[in-house]
Amino acid sequence: MSRLDASLLTDLPPFAGLSREALDDMLARAVSHRHAKGGYIFREGEQAHSFFLLLDGYVRVVKVTPDGEQVIVRYIATGELLGIAKAIGRDTYPANAVAAADCVVLAWSSSAWESMVAAHPGFATNTYAMVGSRLIGTQDRVVELATERVEQRVANAVLNLARQTGRQTDDGILIDFLISRQDISEMTGTTLHTVSRLLSGWDSKGWIKSGRQRITLVEGHKLTSLTSARE
Repeated sequence: MSRLDASLLTDLPPFAGLSREALDDMLARAVSHRHAKGGYIFREGEQAHSFFLLLDGYVRVVKVTPDGEQVIVRYIATGELLGIAKAIGRDTYPANAVAAADCVVLAWSSSAWESMVAAHPGFATNTYAMVGSRLIGTQDRVVELATERVEQRVANAVLNLARQTGRQTDDGILIDFLISRQDISEMTGTTLHTVSRLLSGWDSKGWIKSGRQRITLVEGHKLTSLTSARE
């Protein structure tokens, strides 16, 4: 991959407000990698040798339970950091990162973390703000799993993916990568059968279009009404 121009990073949240000189310095320390769909960028429990910026594609963050079940913690979209174990005081990766589509990442050695955040406090501020936002999102999800009905959890998952990765099409807002019903079941703590039943029902009502691991949000307000409904 050819050397990136620093201007490509200026609009990405981790680098907001950084000077051209700062961006050039950070890019000079980075190495680019490509990962095919389904490949691991890093694995849970591995020594956190690097941290990454996702330049293109989508990444699935997965935890494995003691009995071997997979739980999808979140999806990482283009322009986000991942594998930032040093920012949360860890020496190992807390989860698996799997390419949900063909990906391009920039990688920095974790040994450079302290010098980078010291040299570029704006980068540190942006990164820790992102960590805080993800923590709040995780807390919200714990509450959701504990208090919301299954159909609300599945509706929330579809809406969040559409907000994060959605691309406007003639039919509606397309979740812009292949996602299976099994993936959604692992995001929402429910069964594949239940997710299939709900998506098929919403499809028949015209709220979504689904098939071939594609989901298009047609009438998002209908799903939004479900997420706010009470018994």
